Amino acid sequence: MTTTTLAVLVPLLPFLGAVAGLLLGRTAPGFVRPLAVLPVLTSLVLAALVAVRQGGDAAVDAATELTPTGSVPIELALHIDGFAALVAALVCLVAGCVQIYSTGYLRDDPRYPSYAALVSLFTSAMLLVVYTGDLIVLLVGWEVMGICSYFLVGHYWETPEARAASIKAFLVTKLGDVPFLLGLFALATDTGSFRITKVLATVEQGGLDHPTLIALLLLAGVAGKSAQFPLHTWLPDAMAGPTPVSALIHAATMVAAGVYFVARLLPVFEASQAAMVVLAVMAAVTMVGSGLAALAQDDIKRVLAYSTIGQLGYMTGALAVGDRGAAVFHLLSHGAFKGLLFLAAGVIIHAAGTNSLAAMSRMSHLRDRVPDAFWTMTVALLALAAIPPFSGFFSKESVLGAAEHVTTGHTEHAPGAAGWLILVSGLLTALLTAAYAARLWLLAFRGRGAEAPDHGRQPLSMTVVLWVLAVPSLALGGLAYRTLPDWFDGGDLAPTLVTSVIGTGVALAGGIVTYAAWRHLTALTAVTPLGAVAAHPDSDAGRIEAEAIATHAPAYGDVASAPDPADPGRLLLGPLHRHAAVGFHLDAVYGALFVRPVQAAASLVRFLDREVVDTYVRGAGTLPRWLGIAVRRAQTGNVQTYVSALLASTVVLAVAALLVASGA
Repeated sequence: MTTTTLAVLVPLLPFLGAVAGLLLGRTAPGFVRPLAVLPVLTSLVLAALVAVRQGGDAAVDAATELTPTGSVPIELALHIDGFAALVAALVCLVAGCVQIYSTGYLRDDPRYPSYAALVSLFTSAMLLVVYTGDLIVLLVGWEVMGICSYFLVGHYWETPEARAASIKAFLVTKLGDVPFLLGLFALATDTGSFRITKVLATVEQGGLDHPTLIALLLLAGVAGKSAQFPLHTWLPDAMAGPTPVSALIHAATMVAAGVYFVARLLPVFEASQAAMVVLAVMAAVTMVGSGLAALAQDDIKRVLAYSTIGQLGYMTGALAVGDRGAAVFHLLSHGAFKGLLFLAAGVIIHAAGTNSLAAMSRMSHLRDRVPDAFWTMTVALLALAAIPPFSGFFSKESVLGAAEHVTTGHTEHAPGAAGWLILVSGLLTALLTAAYAARLWLLAFRGRGAEAPDHGRQPLSMTVVLWVLAVPSLALGGLAYRTLPDWFDGGDLAPTLVTSVIGTGVALAGGIVTYAAWRHLTALTAVTPLGAVAAHPDSDAGRIEAEAIATHAPAYGDVASAPDPADPGRLLLGPLHRHAAVGFHLDAVYGALFVRPVQAAASLVRFLDREVVDTYVRGAGTLPRWLGIAVRRAQTGNVQTYVSALLASTVVLAVAALLVASGA
């Protein structure tokens, strides 16, 4: 079987599994789980074979014209280089783990058949984006992922949070997709083709007439899909969906699509220095802002959501300094440990028996109850904090090393200002990342919140995949930075001494400071969870606990239901905490700038439709009705009345004629 045939089967099998799952979900429920798991696992094997055959050599290209358009043709094309081969393998690995995990996590969910089918369709759409060589076909996969995320985030549609989150995710991403579509058309107009290879060849020859406009339009779509500032606000709210969906979206699909798109078409963006600076600013603001917001969140999934936003900022930062190898390296590393983090969080939530107990300040004694989640999440958090020798250290250092390389003026692909911006913000984000990772670990596994009921051991299907993903989270970085350059552009991905020492130093400082703050608060509140207010009303712990209870009142009415007051996030952020907890009020800003004007315009249109348009419509029907009534009353059936009316009319006409004649 040829490499092209294998590549076609990789996205096709999950698609067929999705169709079969939807058709057989009600009539043959016993086939639902095999149809969910087996096609994705088969695609994983095939994607691995494609990667082995591609081997980092020349790209595999194949194309056939889909339909004649009379101008720019649309083709069913494959373009599989080293980037595509490895990313596809990651997508299949994470999707396979999610499907296996979901068989236990949603085993009692009556809507599991439709859920599993949508996950398979989601996977197929992302694989289409990765493998395709035509931008219009890429757009199809891009939009299919959008509609799948809408349904999956809103899986628990009976809750208002899930309904609102699904609508918000759909609308915010579509806000970026409109300029993205315009950018694709403008790019095809300048290059004369939607084929990626032809587009890149034209760009290399300097054939773009409007590089800045095209790049900025495309970046709007990337910001929406990959949750980058200022279109990132949908991702934390998307945590209302099932936790396995969060793992899929954050680790291998949807948000990874934007980063992958820029990496695939990086020369288009490099053609405009202004676009590279905009990309750098977007990455820097995203990294630092999301790190501060993550440090203030109480819900474990929202912490991980803001963490994803920040790690994607690292990837776009690497792209802003012209190193797509470092960006995709971090994409691969992040996909493993972030998928593990979400699935381990799902085990914690499942152990509590309800999604509402995801608040870390209310967790207690979880280390012994979920040992698999404890050990694997510890590995993933160390990788997230970029502590050597875990995978996140090597991939994050490749980003910082690329930024340092630009600051020394050793590249023509990005301005030096972009390098300094990414380097400084990347180091600051490393500090914040280690801080919120340590805070999550302390509150989740050593917290003193309310004891949740023990629902027994977790299904084997949920715990096995944690250890599967723990392996690349631990070992991928050390192996990959030596071999990945051969798959990418040949650039050096090895950690540099300066950024490694500084980056690891600030990460350790962030973790140590967070631990010290936690110990300080724990010592002050050692008597009872609510003892800080009574015993030390003027202390840091007393103030923090009072704020926490006031924030969540009247949910915490007694000691048994109170949050753990030893939350270092409030102490470290100080007055900034309340702003960071709500995402620096961006939703309120967007509500004032966009939502309220649109709602006001909708109210005006409704008023005009009801009071003006409907009035004319009702008037148009009323006038003929009145005329009909008048005519009906005139038709009495009395012949004498008709003759009298005829004579009267004749007299009136005769008089009128005489008057006209005398006037003439």
